[in-house]
Amino acid sequence: MSSTKDLTATQIYIRLLGYVKSYWWLFLLSFIGYGMYSLTQAAWAEVIGYMVENIENPDAQNYIILPAAILGIFFVRGVGSFMGQYSTMIVARTLVHKLRVQVFDKILYLPSHYFTENSTGHILSRVTFNVEQVTGAATDALKIFLREGTTVIALLGYMFYLSWQLTLIFLSVSPIIALVVGYASKRFRTLSKRIQSSMGDITHSASESIQGYQVVRVFGGEQYESKRFRDASAYNRRQSLKLALTQSLNTPIVQFIVSIAISLLVFMALHPSFLENITSELFIKFIVATGLVAKPIRMLTNVNSKIQKAIAAAYELFAVLDREIEKNSGTKTLGRAKGAIEFNQVDFEYESGKRILSDVSLSIEPGQTVALVGRSGSGKTTLANLLPRFYDAQSGRVTLDETPLDDYDLQNLRSQIALVNQNVFLFKGSLKDNIAYGDMANASDDEVLAAAKAAHVIEFADKLSHGLDTEIGEKGLMLSGGQRQRIAIARAILKDAPVLVLDEATSALDNESERHIQQALEKVMENRTTIVIAHRLSTIESADKIVVLDQGQIKEVGSHSELLSQEGLYSQLYQSQFKD
Repeated sequence: MSSTKDLTATQIYIRLLGYVKSYWWLFLLSFIGYGMYSLTQAAWAEVIGYMVENIENPDAQNYIILPAAILGIFFVRGVGSFMGQYSTMIVARTLVHKLRVQVFDKILYLPSHYFTENSTGHILSRVTFNVEQVTGAATDALKIFLREGTTVIALLGYMFYLSWQLTLIFLSVSPIIALVVGYASKRFRTLSKRIQSSMGDITHSASESIQGYQVVRVFGGEQYESKRFRDASAYNRRQSLKLALTQSLNTPIVQFIVSIAISLLVFMALHPSFLENITSELFIKFIVATGLVAKPIRMLTNVNSKIQKAIAAAYELFAVLDREIEKNSGTKTLGRAKGAIEFNQVDFEYESGKRILSDVSLSIEPGQTVALVGRSGSGKTTLANLLPRFYDAQSGRVTLDETPLDDYDLQNLRSQIALVNQNVFLFKGSLKDNIAYGDMANASDDEVLAAAKAAHVIEFADKLSHGLDTEIGEKGLMLSGGQRQRIAIARAILKDAPVLVLDEATSALDNESERHIQQALEKVMENRTTIVIAHRLSTIESADKIVVLDQGQIKEVGSHSELLSQEGLYSQLYQSQFKD
């Protein structure tokens, strides 16, 4: 389990700031800049006092000194503000960049069950919306905290210098302010978590509706999807308004509490017996200082909401960062595997507890073509997914070349396997980019062209404006399903791995295209171990071995002719398809 749940809000925020500890010199520069800014606030109160005194007792020198002092104060304030704000911005954007990249990189290595447990919308929301909430704490919050915090310290120091008695009276309301801010902090954090979760629901709903727009329109799902999105957005609106209400009440309440202290000081000023040793000039300076300190106190209470949002967002981000990545304890590597695969008494169930495979034992010789057939949900794809260790069996053992899969380095193991899924995923880029993807990006043009020809990609690529360099758009939606599947096959051909997994690799092809692809695949499958998952049994009649799965168990094993002669489950499935 993640250790994040044991962290307090303060520990979360400290951990967040730990991302920029190497930039301590920028923090120091920012602190110096805001220190200059805050000192000008105290200097301004002093100048106001002298101005009042000069009005009562004019002095010729002050015609020059006071205007020069005002110019100097605002010049120093401007320089300090620039130093503080720009330095803080550098620190803030560095924090956001580091955190965003780290979270994304972590997601790339999380186990497969993470993606089944969490919707795409919620995962994307963490990388986008949650990180932006952290930005609020790292930019506005950090800037305001440094600037207004140093201003409060400078003004309070100036007030103590003028009169420690009056300052203690002013500070008498601070415990009440602390209680208000403490309650608001908890409220902000709770509401921020709800808002972030609702943003995931909004992203998820919108993403599904946009990606599945054809299904939505054909099956009349517009009203349902509209209601689902509206409900998610309405919940987000309600929580956001609750947060706004808390923010809106927090500021005037704190201001009213501060006004109580100022009113008490004015009350005492009207009774000279309480202030026998304090001159009117000093008291004016003190009142000006209290008026100036009210704004930074208000700003500091306002920034609390930003910090609480960031803490709630950081909690979600750190929960991702603290998750265990895919297990990769193996150290053994292979140059090129022979391709001997064995499943020995394998059991598998998902995190939900649903049993998928039960006591599966199967031996595959190097270079054999083995077909997995059976009804939907029989465990065919799950069995194949154990090979690249997308999942690990709960019991039993899977070996490659007589070595358990978890003894291999995970990246090396997957380099031995090429995969063509039923649901082909293409990336934004050109045809060539999608064929020579990942580790194959350095393949030569001749190698890519050979793979494209073998997979019959070149037949339609030559008709495009830029051939293999043609951009195919997001997810390759500019292409037909059959064309996308040919690209996936070309990708597998280019990889030239000793183990090939074809999960309904020809399901999206028409009869003519399938015939061409089957010819190409027969060449590809030579001298390598191939596992074929197929619903159309006519495509796997030539397989060396056909394995019939039913309810997670192997029911029959044999060649096409052997299984037909047994008149068992395979024969029933074949006859059913033949009739169709």
